[in-house]
Amino acid sequence: MVEEPERVEDVLPKPAGIDDAGSGGVQTVAVVGLGTMGQGIAQIIAQQGIQVLLYDKDRESLDKALREIEEILDHEIERWGITKSDKRAILSRMQPTQDKHQLKNADLVIEAVPDTLSLKKDLFVEFDDICRPETIFVSNTSTLSLTEIAEATGRQDKVIGMHFLNPVPKTQLVEIVRALKTSDATFQYVKAFGERLGKTVVEVYEYPGYVTTRVILPMLNEAMYVLMEGVATADGIDTAMKLGYGFNTGPLALADLIGLDVVMSWMESLFKELGDLKYRPCPLLRKMVRAGHLGHKTGEGFFKYDDSGKVTTA
Repeated sequence: MVEEPERVEDVLPKPAGIDDAGSGGVQTVAVVGLGTMGQGIAQIIAQQGIQVLLYDKDRESLDKALREIEEILDHEIERWGITKSDKRAILSRMQPTQDKHQLKNADLVIEAVPDTLSLKKDLFVEFDDICRPETIFVSNTSTLSLTEIAEATGRQDKVIGMHFLNPVPKTQLVEIVRALKTSDATFQYVKAFGERLGKTVVEVYEYPGYVTTRVILPMLNEAMYVLMEGVATADGIDTAMKLGYGFNTGPLALADLIGLDVVMSWMESLFKELGDLKYRPCPLLRKMVRAGHLGHKTGEGFFKYDDSGKVTTA
């Protein structure tokens, strides 16, 4: 008689003190904040066969997020990245809800709301009373203190950061960020979850900007100064950096992709926390944000874009 092979989840040790919601590990994840990042996070989770709760108090925002996710999946079908049946399966795992009490069924709650400390703290305080004691709270913050966010809850050992990069489904990295009181069990559980999503995990200890944000922002800012000073055109700057250093995307196009308002917010946060002039936003960046030229999301930033996100002019 042939013995049934052992399942991976039966072989790997389970983190002590963390309820893994059954032998399948993470079963349900709630995603709060359904902008570009939240949509990408929800998509990659659903692609791995995990149920996703899409939470927003506003029905219109939920419908908009689902439409935009469907458009992204349709684009993947067009480029032969997925099939129509894949799309149906992914969407079937997404459950939109305006009822915050449904979050009690989640093993992980991931917030991807704007990087405002008070907003993130208020959300976790609200969910702390609703979710099961073993539910892990995950923040996608890029620059804020996870320890300060965690202190607002009664589960500081179960608060952790997962810093995804945009576009979430295509980038291979996720930074997993420990707050001061994040437990080893929580880290190991979330690390395994990140790897299940197909990401390479880099462990980071809390510090403003972590690794990726802190390193990339001065380069984006300097590229803006080079443009402002008339050294080269936007296209010339990006071409030089791509061909000279092997970047897939030039710094100004990357800033447009992130969102110029987001870039400025991150820089102001790091400048406040670290006091280093290299994080002071370029005047050109401030001017463009004031003008509403925010990059992809508005169709114009350092470059102009058509409805499909392709560059039309610099």
